[in-house]
Amino acid sequence: MDTRFNLFENEIAAKFAKRFANAGLVVHQSPLPRSTQELVSLRASQINGCGWCIDMHTKEAEAAGETAVRLHLVAAWRESTVFTDAERAALALAEEGTRLADAHDGVSDETWARVREHYDDDQIAALVALVALINAANRLAVIVHQRGGSYEPGMFAALT
Repeated sequence: MDTRFNLFENEIAAKFAKRFANAGLVVHQSPLPRSTQELVSLRASQINGCGWCIDMHTKEAEAAGETAVRLHLVAAWRESTVFTDAERAALALAEEGTRLADAHDGVSDETWARVREHYDDDQIAALVALVALINAANRLAVIVHQRGGSYEPGMFAALT
């Protein structure tokens, strides 16, 4: 599978990417823990089959000090012991927010209640924005077959 279209070389796509990255900067600078941001982004990207974003968020998480064990277990977070209750709530929100078509109500009341137990309003705002942003990023990359493997930590931040 070859990349269909280079989003980084087209003028309109590059302008959009810069604005998209700036929106992401709001989340990145929020009080939502960086490790939670990367775990949520990684899980949504796994669900959406986005190799580019899996590559990016795995490497960014590693650069921020995340352990290999936790990164390897994100796909099976329910069956592992390495995530906090707060991270479990965020991962559940990421999954339900990514799989909106699977449930007519979207995010369940149970998941929302668990998120409210562990995060304040600013963190929740960042978490909801993050789930929306990573799903949009996944769609951009999957549509054009942006392949994973070449990402270097900090590469996307250079756009801001």
